[in-house]
Amino acid sequence: MHTQTVRRYWTIYRTFFVTSLRREMEFRANFFAKIASQVTWVVFVLLVLAVVFRNTNSIAGWTRGDVTVLAGMAFIMSAVTTMFTFSLTELPSQVRSGTLDFVVTKPIDSQFWVSSRRFNFDQIGVVIAGITMVTIGANQAHIPFAADRLFGFGAAGLESIVIFYSFNFALMTTGIWLVRVDNLWILSESMVSVSRYPIDIYSVKVQRVLTYGLPFAFLSTMPTRQLVRGFSGSMLLIGLFWAIFALSFSRLFWRYAMTQYSSASS
Repeated sequence: MHTQTVRRYWTIYRTFFVTSLRREMEFRANFFAKIASQVTWVVFVLLVLAVVFRNTNSIAGWTRGDVTVLAGMAFIMSAVTTMFTFSLTELPSQVRSGTLDFVVTKPIDSQFWVSSRRFNFDQIGVVIAGITMVTIGANQAHIPFAADRLFGFGAAGLESIVIFYSFNFALMTTGIWLVRVDNLWILSESMVSVSRYPIDIYSVKVQRVLTYGLPFAFLSTMPTRQLVRGFSGSMLLIGLFWAIFALSFSRLFWRYAMTQYSSASS
């Protein structure tokens, strides 16, 4: 990609960011209320963990501190993806109303537009709460903040965000055919809920499926393991494979969907 093209896309992306922020700041009370509600939900999850570990020290080898790190990672992964690609939730309504016609005819990559047109800044509270949970959990489990562990956690975390974005994008792309379905994002929420539990609670066969057949394990469990169990280069490479595969598949699926899209007027 030429430098001029990169600058052009960066300018557009920065414009999207600024306009979304200004839109949020027009109703500041509502903005801070949404942040408070998101943080309240995180506190509720912490209370649930406290209840679960009230009469036990570990579940499938995971201590309370380990699971707190896991839950924090799940919140970070979900919140970062939602914050930067919130406009994906509008895709089905764009198809139904016909506004997607104006997107696909613009001299810009349509996937870039539908993914980054709007930001959801109320997720900032969830990201901060998630980072806090990771820190608290690491202290509870007495996990050393070694450089290799932090690198593995960060790299695997980026892979999980790419995988989750790709899943969301492919899911919302089905709105090209399922025109009147606006709640596809609920499936993403279900995926996040599953990722809050370590895959070790399942049988060995299910664990293998969730690791090598479907990338569910790489949403939260594998990044958390990099921090609480120690750096694993092999798992990092497998996660990289899944991230590239998921992103490539979602891209190809979008291009196929665009060949089937015939605009709202037809």
